[in-house]
Amino acid sequence: MEIVHIAGEDRGEILLYTLSTCVWCRKMKRWLDEKGLAYSYVDVDLEPKEEKKVIMEEVERWNPLCSFPTVVVDQKECFVGFKPDRLLELVGK
Repeated sequence: MEIVHIAGEDRGEILLYTLSTCVWCRKMKRWLDEKGLAYSYVDVDLEPKEEKKVIMEEVERWNPLCSFPTVVVDQKECFVGFKPDRLLELVGK
């Protein structure tokens, strides 16, 4: 699994499960970039078939609907979609 880390202000572990073709996934990444927050992401659709299966099991653990982006914060909280207010709530403003 290729997890890409983007450097920035550390407000805890922010991990995005994304699709390279998803508009909302790109908006979430762009918003994080604009805020200068550190985060990591994996574009699930670009992973090899065997890796994709393992990743989707992990996504399903957090989000049974397996929709994107699935955002996991500090391995404790999860939300789905482009929700900057929810993310700020979880990582502090």
